[in-house]
Amino acid sequence: MIEKDIGDKIKALRLENGLTQEELANRCELTKGFISQIERHLTSPSIATLRDMLEVLGTTLGDFFREKKEDFFIFTPKDFYAKTDDQRRHTITWIVPNAQKYAMEPIIIDIDPGGESFEDKPHTGEEFGYVLEGEITLKVGEKTRTVKKGETFYYLTNQPHVMKNQTPRPAKVLWVSTPPMF
Repeated sequence: MIEKDIGDKIKALRLENGLTQEELANRCELTKGFISQIERHLTSPSIATLRDMLEVLGTTLGDFFREKKEDFFIFTPKDFYAKTDDQRRHTITWIVPNAQKYAMEPIIIDIDPGGESFEDKPHTGEEFGYVLEGEITLKVGEKTRTVKKGETFYYLTNQPHVMKNQTPRPAKVLWVSTPPMF
């Protein structure tokens, strides 16, 4: 980590804690000007001073210098994986690689006319969908509803559920489940 990173991280932590430069300086027995110089990359604190500042800011030296895992990702079509089920007449496209390790799993399901998703048995979780093209018939338990382009659906997965395309046109649905199951 270079000095610029230290100043930027101190400022970010200070703001996260809702402190002004003066408040941080007072709690660390430093001057507001010294805090300003650190944040503007004009000086660096000693290890002892940095430790004191981080204690006030609610973190440790180890956490401060630990590289954080990236929690924001962009995926393009070249990252996607698709699988066609000829019997059910649908194609599932996984749009977030390795999503099964996350809390939710988004897919795109293209359902040909007369096709359907797999019928899922009751399980713990939730599912959400957004119809991108066409329309689908959604059956959850004993309830059946038609969901058209531009409409969404949401349900708990504690009942059997299935999507069908009973129209002469293809349907496309963004479908998100939690926990991952596809």
